[in-house]
Amino acid sequence: MAGVAAAVEGRAKVVGVESESTPTLHAALAAGTPVDVAVSGIAADSLGARQLGRIGFEVAIRTGVRAVLVSDEDIVAARSLLWDQYRIIVEHGAATAFAALLSGAYVPVDGERVAVILCGANTDPATV
Repeated sequence: MAGVAAAVEGRAKVVGVESESTPTLHAALAAGTPVDVAVSGIAADSLGARQLGRIGFEVAIRTGVRAVLVSDEDIVAARSLLWDQYRIIVEHGAATAFAALLSGAYVPVDGERVAVILCGANTDPATV
């Protein structure tokens, strides 16, 4: 999140998407400082940070990053759709961004162009 937000600062907005079971960014933004969160859920292996780092938090605040949450069920559905419809293999953590769009957790405003960053680095193709 922080790297992308810093790279596009002033040219695009960044929405960080996390699972409801590991709301690291969401909790930090709500508290106004990084805080500890419980780590669990389907995407914990890739999104399972117990606490947002100070630099990441400062970048999020400076660039106006917004955080939205999706359920594990939304993540699984998004990952399955990416494979079934597009033959794209992604890790559960990457599927969270797509899940936000599919579930309505993030609804683009009229005319907004949206990009979703996908990664399959933590994926066992046998589990797709």
